[in-house]
Amino acid sequence: MTATTTTSHRTRPARRRLSGPLAAVGGQNLSLAGGLVVLLALFGSLNDNYLSWANIQVIAEAVTISGLLAVVQTVVIICGALDISVGSQAGLASVISAMAFTSSGANPWAGMAAAIGVGLVIGILNGVIIVYGRVNPTIATLAGLAAYKGVADLVSNGAAQGYVLNDPVFIFLSRGKIAGLPVMVWLLIVVALGVHLMLKYTDIGRNVFAIGGNDTAARLAGINLNKYLISAYALAGTVAAVAGILLTARTGSGQPVSGSEGLELQSITAAALGGCALKGGKGGIGGTLLAVALLGALQNGLTVQGINSFWQNVAQGSLLVVAVVIQQRRSGERAVGLPA
Repeated sequence: MTATTTTSHRTRPARRRLSGPLAAVGGQNLSLAGGLVVLLALFGSLNDNYLSWANIQVIAEAVTISGLLAVVQTVVIICGALDISVGSQAGLASVISAMAFTSSGANPWAGMAAAIGVGLVIGILNGVIIVYGRVNPTIATLAGLAAYKGVADLVSNGAAQGYVLNDPVFIFLSRGKIAGLPVMVWLLIVVALGVHLMLKYTDIGRNVFAIGGNDTAARLAGINLNKYLISAYALAGTVAAVAGILLTARTGSGQPVSGSEGLELQSITAAALGGCALKGGKGGIGGTLLAVALLGALQNGLTVQGINSFWQNVAQGSLLVVAVVIQQRRSGERAVGLPA
C-alpha cells in the first residue's frame, strides 16, 4: 500500500469512551449537567436573586407539569412513536377535573378520578387508532392535539371552569411542601423514579427498548408490539391527566387552553435534548430530567432578564433543532428527502 492510498483512506479517530462512574452517568448527561451549571452561573452573575432558594423553587415548580409530560414522552419515543397531543390532553383533563369537582359538590377526589379516567381512555384511544387503524403516530396524535383541544373548548365554552381556590386538597397540591420541597416537585420525582426503574430493571423496560430499536426483531422474539404501544399511550394519557390536575391546582380553575399550550413541544424538546433518539430504542429518564431543568433555567433566566416571551419560544424551538441534528449525527441518520 502506497503512502498516497494510505492518506486517502484516512479514518476518523475513535471516540474516547468514558469509564467507571462517569460511564454510568453517560456523556450526554454530563454535557447537559455542564450546560445547566454554565446557564445557572451566567444568569446568576446577571441577577443577584436568580440563584436564591426562592427562585430555585420557582423554577422547580414551573417545570413540574412539563417534566411529567416529558417523562412519559420519553417512554413513547423509546417505543419508536411520538405523542403530540399530551398538551391538549392535559388541558382537557384540567377542565374535566374542575367541572367534576363542582358538579360533585366540591369533592376533589371525584374531580381527580374523573380527570384520570378521561386521560386513561384518551391514551388507550390514541394507541388503538395507531395500532389497529395503522395510522402514523405523528399524524394520529397531531389530530388528537386538535380534537382534544376542541372537546375541552366545547365542554367549557372556551372559558375557565370551576374554582378550587379554597379546597384544601388542591391547595396542598399547589402550595404544600414536604421536607422543604413543593409537593408538585415530589410528585414529579416519584413518577420519574418509577418510570426509570421500570425502563432499567424490568422485562417491560427491556421490551420497550427492543421494540423501538428493531420492531421486526422484537416481533420475531415474541414481544406483543400492539400491547406495549397501547400501554405506552395509556401511560402517557394517565400522566397527562395528572399534569392537568396540577394545572388546575396551580391556576385555581380548569384551563382548556391557556395553561397547556406549548406543553407538547416542551416535552418533545426535553426528551430529544435528553438523549432520546426520535427513531426509537434509545433514551433515559435521567437525561430527560436534566433537559427539563435546563429548559426551565433558561426560560426563568430570560424572564428575569425581561426578554420577550416570543424569544423564549424561539430559543426552545432552536434547542429542539440542535438536539435532533446531534442525534442524527450520532446515529448516522440523514434527514428524509436528502441525498445519501
